[in-house]
Amino acid sequence: MIKPIITYAQTYRLLLRSWRPEDLPLFAAMNKDKRVMKYFPAPLTDHETEMFFQRIQDEFENNSWGLYAVELKESGTFIGYVGLHEIGFEADFTPGIEIGWRLAADYHNRGYATEAAQKVIQLAKSYGIKRLFSFTAKINKPSERVMQKIRMEKTGEFDHPKLNTDSPLCRHVLYSINLQDA
Repeated sequence: MIKPIITYAQTYRLLLRSWRPEDLPLFAAMNKDKRVMKYFPAPLTDHETEMFFQRIQDEFENNSWGLYAVELKESGTFIGYVGLHEIGFEADFTPGIEIGWRLAADYHNRGYATEAAQKVIQLAKSYGIKRLFSFTAKINKPSERVMQKIRMEKTGEFDHPKLNTDSPLCRHVLYSINLQDA
């Protein structure tokens, strides 16, 4: 059965929608791009992307929210994702829900992540979510800047439990936003 495409929200330039099967090859290419994956341990293989794609679908089935596919309204081009995700590791701030983003390199530095994330915060409030977290490797200044632009507050730093302590990506910044105050 083919599922209908659901548009969850839109901004001036973007649609936040459910995923289409034809997004998968574009998503896989994005996850192999070293520019996109610069602040991750390694680019993803096609199989890893397919598993991630399935986890995204499962999260929508279980929660009615997740990592939304983002497309440009003007052209219909898939450019990545922005959305909500259950944090998948144990830390002193988990369990919790993360707001996160990953866009194709050609769409970096255009304000798309910030624009979409602001809309996702509104969606999270409408779902009754009370607090969101976001985190990234301490050296990922572009992503940290998005967190600041969407009015999240830095609440600390931590060593990511899924990374080796000698990795330059291990130390992470942690931001959060209380949606009751937003």
